[in-house]
Amino acid sequence: MKRTEKFLKDAQTYYLATVEGDQPRVRPFGTAHIFEDKLYIQTGKVKDVSKQIHANPKVEICTFLNGEWLRVAATLVEDDRVEARQSMLDAYPELQGMYKADDGNTEVFYLKDATATFSSFTKEPEVVRF
Repeated sequence: MKRTEKFLKDAQTYYLATVEGDQPRVRPFGTAHIFEDKLYIQTGKVKDVSKQIHANPKVEICTFLNGEWLRVAATLVEDDRVEARQSMLDAYPELQGMYKADDGNTEVFYLKDATATFSSFTKEPEVVRF
């Protein structure tokens, strides 16, 4: 899990895929944070991505860095505790201008039943589950 978090942070931007009805939706994300031994991401409840996650929490993340790419398939689980939201905002202080832990909009999700696949053109894929 720590290797996955590091790859996501080093890449700075990853792409989160959700589903809206029968239409895939993909958008850039930038948060990845370990809190209480779980890997979390963050968004706002007012966004379409939040509604899509709540309707179908199965997602996939993909990013590319230095000739390697990472795909993570997981189920997102909302953690509605203020401590979890605050931990994310402390890890990403640049978000504090847009989000507050108790603003009713900020939400964090941890990855459950995650399968991370590290790939490149030069070696066999490595699979990590957490």
